[in-house]
Amino acid sequence: MSDTVDVQLDEKIKVTTKEPSRYKVVFLNDDATPIQFVMEVLVHIFRHNSDSAEEVTMTIHNEGAGVVGIYSHELAEQKARETVAISEEHNFPLRVKLEKE
Repeated sequence: MSDTVDVQLDEKIKVTTKEPSRYKVVFLNDDATPIQFVMEVLVHIFRHNSDSAEEVTMTIHNEGAGVVGIYSHELAEQKARETVAISEEHNFPLRVKLEKE
């Protein structure tokens, strides 16, 4: 004995995708972290070239803060944690915050 089920779908399913939110990684200026150290972090962790690293570092120094990169939340958080960890290893108080773009 075979049960037969006849299903008819007339609904159309609309799929919408949303780009994930992006986050700015912002360095905050302080009086103790050397400019050269900030530039090295920008080159090694954030992949800036030396000219870009110098420009961003001077913005941070002169304006009190500067955006060093814009990433997905997970990547922004990873880079921020990496920056804080290396800063603490060198006994520098470099502070980093994330801002939703």
